[in-house]
Amino acid sequence: MADTYKLKVKPGKTYLLRLINAALNDDLFFSIANHTMTVVEADSLYVKPFETDILLITPGQTTNVLLKTKPNPKHTTYLMAVSPYFTGSGTFDNTTAAAILAYDMPSSNPSKFGPQNVTAKDLPRLPSINDTSFVANFSSKFRSLGNAQFPVNVPHTVDRHFFFTVGLGTTPCPKNQTCQGPTNRTKFAATVNNISMTLPTTAIMQAYFFGKNAGVYTTDLPQVPPNKFNYTGTPPNNTNVMNGTKVVVIPYNTSVELIMQDTSIVSAESHPLHLHGYNVYVVGQGFGNFDPKKDPANYNLVDPAERNTVAVPSGGWVAVRFRADNPGKIS
Repeated sequence: MADTYKLKVKPGKTYLLRLINAALNDDLFFSIANHTMTVVEADSLYVKPFETDILLITPGQTTNVLLKTKPNPKHTTYLMAVSPYFTGSGTFDNTTAAAILAYDMPSSNPSKFGPQNVTAKDLPRLPSINDTSFVANFSSKFRSLGNAQFPVNVPHTVDRHFFFTVGLGTTPCPKNQTCQGPTNRTKFAATVNNISMTLPTTAIMQAYFFGKNAGVYTTDLPQVPPNKFNYTGTPPNNTNVMNGTKVVVIPYNTSVELIMQDTSIVSAESHPLHLHGYNVYVVGQGFGNFDPKKDPANYNLVDPAERNTVAVPSGGWVAVRFRADNPGKIS
């Protein structure tokens, strides 16, 4: 434990902890043994405060919490722990990382237990690696303040609707290479509506603003899945994806609703998604396949969470709304 990070605190104080998930593709659980945290902010936006002893943070997300330390702690040290949430297939590193919350006790009032040598048995209890029910329940607690000082500007009418399936598929393995797909002749590929992006050699925004998009990108990204199937049920036999640099061009100030649907192709898993330059309002989410006739009736348009990064639930869907009012800049 000599090289373990220690966060020193004093008894009976309130601390603001700014937590950032800097992992590449891992949702992470976080907890402090025998302590409760109050969530007050997410992605640099205030939320209605709520208490929890376990956090779930998606890659790219930030969460600010208030930690009230114990006025008379029974121990001088408590373990903090972080572990991954994962529902995909294959092998996975289920490592738990630990740090120490260390109380700086006044010399006149030392803890009766004295210095404590914490061990693995003192780790806080975290959810199981695939505890999707906890993740869904925790995510549902986020609400915007929705008051005069911090209003909710979620679009109530929508100009453009999009339905994107997100997940994994397969693509041929390059010649003379061995790939880690279902066979040594294929590799996994992330897809949106069965399109896996081909990185262009010219920046897309540069090509758009200078009117030289020919050979750089096309504007035919499907607005709905090109082939419909039971997205969270038995996957289709053909898991091959199409490759291309495809975009959707949206007029300025368009109000947009985007449904992101997880798929069971390869395996169902949580997918973090970020729309560069935007926050989005999370107006609804659920498990299974999105039902356009029933699910919109349960949208939250009063105080939906405004997020910078959104996790598509494993085996489910999420609905977000935003206004296309940030076209970016080329200089």
